Amino acid sequence: MSDSHHGSCLCGAVRFRTSGPLRGVVYCHCSQCRKQSGHFYAATNVADADIVIEGAESITWYEASAFASRGFCKTCGSVLFWKPRTQDYISVMAGAFDGPTGLKADCHIFVGDKGDYYSIDDGLPQFEKSTPSIAVAE
Repeated sequence: MSDSHHGSCLCGAVRFRTSGPLRGVVYCHCSQCRKQSGHFYAATNVADADIVIEGAESITWYEASAFASRGFCKTCGSVLFWKPRTQDYISVMAGAFDGPTGLKADCHIFVGDKGDYYSIDDGLPQFEKSTPSIAVAE
């Protein structure tokens, strides 16, 4: 799998390129992710130094907590990023990438908050909140 990937929002006002390794996809079922996206998040992450974002003026950053902000396109509303304040990476929604990515799912977090209208039965590890390797707001 190449370490170079690109993607965008639905309308194309925000585009990004990554050049470093991507983490496996984490499915987050917390109430914030569900309310923002209408379901659950499917996100990878990349080091800040390994992403170039074009059209940053079209991103609205919502300060969802003291821990992190959520970035979305102010034109089309596409959910794109989750950025912790004190970490040197940014989470990118897996569905925003163009073309094949080679990404694989890793786990589910915040399953204690998941919606009651679906089940998780894909065999991936599930965590009530998170794992020590994934920094999240508490």
